[in-house]
Amino acid sequence: MKRGRLTSRIRIQFLGLLMLLGMSALALKLWWIQVAHGVEWTAQLRGSSQATVRIPSVRGEIKDRNGATLVQNRASYEVDFYLPEMLKGYRERFGSPPLTEYRAIINGMPKDQKQPDIIKIVNDGIVPRLNELDLARDYNAGKLERHFRNDTEVPFSYIKDIDFPTMAKFSEHDVGLPGVDIAIKPVRSYVYGALASHLLGYVGMPNDIDKEEASKFTFYQQDVEGKSNIEKTMDEYLRGKPGVRYLRKNAKGTIEGVLREDPPQQGANVFLTIDARIQAIAEEALRAVSRAGAVVVDPNNGNILAMASVPSFDPNTFIPSIKAKDWKALQKDEADPLVNRAISCLPPGSTFKLITSLAGLRGTKNLAGAKYSCGGGVSYGDHFFQCWVAKKHYTHGTIGLPDAIKVSCDSFFYQYGNAAGIQSIDHIGKMLGMGEESGLQLSGEQTGNMPGPEWMQIHHPQERWSQAQTANVSIGQGYTLVSPLQLTMAYAAIANGGSCYYPRLVDKVSKQDGSPVLDEQGNPAAPPPRVRSDLRQEISPDHIELVRKGLWKVVNEDGGTGGRARLKDWVVAGKTGTAQATERGQEENVAWFACFAPFDHPKFVVAVMVQGASGHGGEVAGPIADRILERSLALGEGKFDMQVAWLAPAHHANPLQLIKSVAYNDKGGNLGGEDEEDADASQTATAQMASSDAAPDVEPEADSQGQVRRRGTAPVARAVPVAAPQPRNFFERLFGVRRQPAPTPPPARRRGVR
Repeated sequence: MKRGRLTSRIRIQFLGLLMLLGMSALALKLWWIQVAHGVEWTAQLRGSSQATVRIPSVRGEIKDRNGATLVQNRASYEVDFYLPEMLKGYRERFGSPPLTEYRAIINGMPKDQKQPDIIKIVNDGIVPRLNELDLARDYNAGKLERHFRNDTEVPFSYIKDIDFPTMAKFSEHDVGLPGVDIAIKPVRSYVYGALASHLLGYVGMPNDIDKEEASKFTFYQQDVEGKSNIEKTMDEYLRGKPGVRYLRKNAKGTIEGVLREDPPQQGANVFLTIDARIQAIAEEALRAVSRAGAVVVDPNNGNILAMASVPSFDPNTFIPSIKAKDWKALQKDEADPLVNRAISCLPPGSTFKLITSLAGLRGTKNLAGAKYSCGGGVSYGDHFFQCWVAKKHYTHGTIGLPDAIKVSCDSFFYQYGNAAGIQSIDHIGKMLGMGEESGLQLSGEQTGNMPGPEWMQIHHPQERWSQAQTANVSIGQGYTLVSPLQLTMAYAAIANGGSCYYPRLVDKVSKQDGSPVLDEQGNPAAPPPRVRSDLRQEISPDHIELVRKGLWKVVNEDGGTGGRARLKDWVVAGKTGTAQATERGQEENVAWFACFAPFDHPKFVVAVMVQGASGHGGEVAGPIADRILERSLALGEGKFDMQVAWLAPAHHANPLQLIKSVAYNDKGGNLGGEDEEDADASQTATAQMASSDAAPDVEPEADSQGQVRRRGTAPVARAVPVAAPQPRNFFERLFGVRRQPAPTPPPARRRGVR
């Protein structure tokens, strides 16, 4: 009996020991999880109970030199489809989604793949409800399908930039659809329409999604990127930092509200050297013709004060995306409104005689006192090169350099250029930036041509360089090509006495607190003015002044070819030019005028180029440059007030119509003079037009599957629910707003919205 009791006691003690060991093991396990690895498990739990939404960054503003805002941001309301949420909601309401097949390349081999038919899901499950509220819109179903296949984590923009009545309907009614959301996004606003459109550029959605970054978020809203010009070249500074919205999920994975939000940060502001008032002056003056470019520069530092090109375009049409029909119309426009003619290269005609003049004044040449006889032309080989006066049946006689510049004597410069030599012309041209990149922050700029023996050997190996070729280059014809920007910088070097600056378009880049933005090397993002070359290293100041005197004579002495640019209150110096160029297989005249003022202390240098001129440089380009120069000078002295206002795109009904002359109805200060200089057609070069191939964000037209039947037409088929509808849509779940579920309308009839 005692032995039995002992055995029972041992068993109880052993069982107690086992229980104690078990409790100890459990306690140890709990300590191991909750204490030793508590932080790790807490982080995992937190991650599984929240979702993240990437908030797009806000771009910085673009301003002029005085702080006037040219580009800013505005709020745009969009209707977005969050396709994973939409698919999940469809499964919950209607059961298994319909499937579709598509052909895909897997490991280099074509294979048939299946995926949910997102088009049918939208058309059957989403569009009918939107249609009841008169909110459905036509869309491109092909784009939706591609988006679902490749960029599921990125919301699909169903309606962009919706108007207020549409937004009010979304706000007023319970749409009751998972995955449908109204998003408020900052988009670009080009304050003055077409003003400076060729400088500012435009933005659009990226061509590719950053998959690595997108994988870090539950929902990914991408930033827009610069597609052209300042928006593109300064994109890294204009872009801000994206924000993050943290959403709370319940045990079923349903989003219930916002935990917290890290707001996006705005990018840096870019200040241009442009003066919006002078830009407006230039654009108003340039609208007298159909195809032209103009540049205004401060000769004392190389700052670009204005750069205009016609025809122009309104970059707001690209925001938030450009309609396919509008993009097609821009591309088909025979006037090429997207081309920036201020950085396109064409034969400069007699304006190039500035470079030829300087080439003969280098120390080794010293042709300052040289005189040549004009007998109506000069023969080189078997070709007789005429002077433009030959058609008038007289000659210029024997003249020196200043008077040859004044009357633009071709015969003089044929001989003077050959005496200087093509190597010297080429050398001076490159010192002044001809045929060279400017380093300007613009896309599509052309470098032009500074032809010579080496250039000829590369581009036309079947030809030999000759005196005839040098004669052509000497008067700015032949293969010589320069842009209005390059010509402006060359004349700026003469205006200031010999310093050739690099053109400068960005003045400074500032953070939102006003502090400067630095580049990777710790230097200011916008470099200070830079000197490309100093002519005084090779040409004496007295000889430079000899060329300046010739340019003064062009405008201010009787018989000068630029008398139409004479002003009453300021002394102007400049040079006319007329050349022939080929563009898209068509030959046409190109009219030029380059000038600066005041002569003794220049403040502005202006160059104007006009395509399709039947008149001469002084008749067509001269009055335009004269108007820009006069108003800019008056503005600086407080005698003229230019109001900067919104501009519609510049466009003429017949942009290829030839232009005989230009005159302004309110012009009273021009003292006038005849310009008779013609283009020499001995050799015609092909123009290099600035490229305009920046790919914008094009919104395709609606296709057949994306056509929406409006209310009052035949009903759209809709899916039959297999369960009660979800009580909250995605917008409500996203922001934690609770509403009573809306009853599902019967599939056979529609209800109007009162």
